[in-house]
Amino acid sequence: MPAHHPSIMNRTQHLALLLVPGLAASALVAQDAEIRPAPLRQSTPWRTLFDGKTLDGWTATGGRYDGKAIWTVEDGAITGRVGDGKAGGLLYTTQTWHSYDFECDTTIDWPFDSGVFVRMSKAGKGAQVTLDWREGGEIGGIYADGWLQHNPDGASKFRKDRWNKVRVRCTGRDMHLEFWLNGEKLTDYQQPEGSEGYAPTGLIGVQVHGGLEPEGHAAKFVNVRMRELPVFDAFQFECDEDGFLTPKAESGWEPMLDKDLSKWEPHGGDGKGFEFEGGVLHLLTNGSAHELRTRDDFGDFALRMDFKITRGANSGVFLRAKRDGGNPAFSGAEIQVLDDFHWEEDTNSKLKPWQFTGSLYGSVAAGHAGTLYPIGCWNSYEIRYQGSRIRVELNGVVLYDVDTFELTPEQGAKFQERVKAGFLGLQRHAPARALEGEAFTWYRNVFVKRL
Repeated sequence: MPAHHPSIMNRTQHLALLLVPGLAASALVAQDAEIRPAPLRQSTPWRTLFDGKTLDGWTATGGRYDGKAIWTVEDGAITGRVGDGKAGGLLYTTQTWHSYDFECDTTIDWPFDSGVFVRMSKAGKGAQVTLDWREGGEIGGIYADGWLQHNPDGASKFRKDRWNKVRVRCTGRDMHLEFWLNGEKLTDYQQPEGSEGYAPTGLIGVQVHGGLEPEGHAAKFVNVRMRELPVFDAFQFECDEDGFLTPKAESGWEPMLDKDLSKWEPHGGDGKGFEFEGGVLHLLTNGSAHELRTRDDFGDFALRMDFKITRGANSGVFLRAKRDGGNPAFSGAEIQVLDDFHWEEDTNSKLKPWQFTGSLYGSVAAGHAGTLYPIGCWNSYEIRYQGSRIRVELNGVVLYDVDTFELTPEQGAKFQERVKAGFLGLQRHAPARALEGEAFTWYRNVFVKRL
């Protein structure tokens, strides 16, 4: 909600509540859910990471194991060989990722030591799924400055002088690594709870080990792709193949976007501007309502959700907001959701630090560049508001953990003067100019836990 934009300050944006054709935007949604089967959930699409021609989107620096290996594109494949003096090294994605499925096809000359690396960062350890294709090597072991889990039988499944399909699934704050080779699951490793020294997020990498590989030998990778998954703890949620979470019974998490919108109500304008389909809430470009509010009020709570945006998107998450028709960002609080990548260019304006995604609007800057995923990708928020303290995590990275009573807001009243309980809201603030497509922001996997 960039405050300097006149249309936003006046809150005259358009919003539409299109739940199911022919039904009112109210509790009738629940009735409809009983009449018709729920639509299929919208699966997370796979995203190509390698264009088959260039190394755009890849880098040889920025992780924990930078080196002087030689990386090229040969016959449509990422190709890694040892550098001078048999130097090794990794080739990383330029984007950091937390939880995801990663796939590629690989062929590796014998003997050669390679691997797929996850959460590579200068800030701490990541881990390696080994593709150590040599005498005594392991395929599908887990390594991080020492062995975490061996897989002595994996090499017998690797196809010599042929392409092999590799899939690595990385999830959880305490890392859960799963590995499939040619469709067969070979590895399932769960990091112990509270393991220290590991980076919260990082780059995906492929490896040339170095020092062992004969001159001219290579590891090659094609069909390189990934799909982002929600950030969650395995002891609290289960995640299906489409990226949808189900809370475990003892976790205390209550689903807020499950089969319908019966736990929500529109506010402002014509009450329209939302559509719920396949487990996903769409914020539409047409309509004139201001936000979607929870019917219940919340005081101390934890809130987790996934969101994705299109170019020009402007939304936000209201916390403890008052139902008096005032500005929810300042009667309670707002955590910003915005197209950080294009907003300034497209609006010819300059954002304040506390207007970028993840910021506590009017008060605290997000302060972690590169944490928001690219346009069209699902991002995960976990927000905790207890007493006067707000903690915000985006894609596994803690942006801030502050006592709001110690803040001096640049906009809005002091937090001591704001209400101590109120609705949670999903704001619709599309720019006044036209946006491409029928929707500009999407939400899913919304759960709340009362503290």
